[in-house]
Amino acid sequence: MSAPSPASPSDGLRFAFGTLTVLPVRVTRWDRPAARGGMLCAPLAGLVVGAAAAAAGLLLLLPGAGAPLAAVATVAVPAVLTRGLHLDGLADVADGLGSGKPADDALRIMKQSDIGPFGVLTLVLVLLAQVAALAQAYGDSWARGALAAVAAAVAARLVLTLAARAGVPPARPEGLGAAVAGVVPRAGGTPARA
Repeated sequence: MSAPSPASPSDGLRFAFGTLTVLPVRVTRWDRPAARGGMLCAPLAGLVVGAAAAAAGLLLLLPGAGAPLAAVATVAVPAVLTRGLHLDGLADVADGLGSGKPADDALRIMKQSDIGPFGVLTLVLVLLAQVAALAQAYGDSWARGALAAVAAAVAARLVLTLAARAGVPPARPEGLGAAVAGVVPRAGGTPARA
């Protein structure tokens, strides 16, 4: 069987925006070359999400809504634009690790659709911390708050690129993690599975 053809930059952008945002982008290829391009383009999706989050915060600051409300809007926009994907993943990890169970049981807990007490507590604390940090940044200056929103969104998606490097295995053999595991080559190298 022949290897899939290389993905175009457009395929990578579609994969990134189609899987990481709610933007109306049709994913035209769902294979490892497209996943490689998508994971390399993930920080660009973060840039768009972060810019939208910053814009929401700034729109509230303009009429004088105040830094705390601008911070809440800035935290809410990425949740909306990503279908809460990052929040769901965080809650799943917290529930799995908080369970204290062996790896197989923890993975089963993480795969369940409900959120347990560790997930809820982690989400509340993380969202409160994000709002507090952004309120402080917006309180210092509108530019600092906007820059913090954009930088955080880009950095969060850059972590996806790093997590998809060759040599980083998926937790489970199925799902999105398995589709992108090992697709990004290490510096100067090639992906583990092409």
